[in-house]
Amino acid sequence: MGTWGTGPFDSDLAADFVDGLAELTHPQVIDVLGRAFQRVTDSGERVDGGDGAEAVAAGALVASTLPDSPIVIDPDDGPRESLPTLPAFLRASARLALDRVLQGGSEMATGWVDSAEAHQWRQEVRQILQALEAPADHRS
Repeated sequence: MGTWGTGPFDSDLAADFVDGLAELTHPQVIDVLGRAFQRVTDSGERVDGGDGAEAVAAGALVASTLPDSPIVIDPDDGPRESLPTLPAFLRASARLALDRVLQGGSEMATGWVDSAEAHQWRQEVRQILQALEAPADHRS
């Protein structure tokens, strides 16, 4: 797997995942995003690095579609066409999957050689998680 940075699309696996959305219908895109999250949440003790990379990319895509989201996808990294309106359940699924990707049993969380890059990656995933919080989650 080629990884060239800490961002959600900075690996061959994530780039291939996004490229795979290009020819899909809107319902298929929703299904593919949901399955990316499901693979991580159903993974048991160990989260495969490829599944984690796809879930992080999918989470960033979902977060980028939310109103006033701080997650902005570079046109070179994102899908060629804008994403459809996404159902609310994807937001919850994304949060569960990204929480899981940050845990110790995740190859993505433990596979960094450089501790500074590991820290930067964690920060980026946490920013996506924060963007995925429902407005009601911000109320006291």
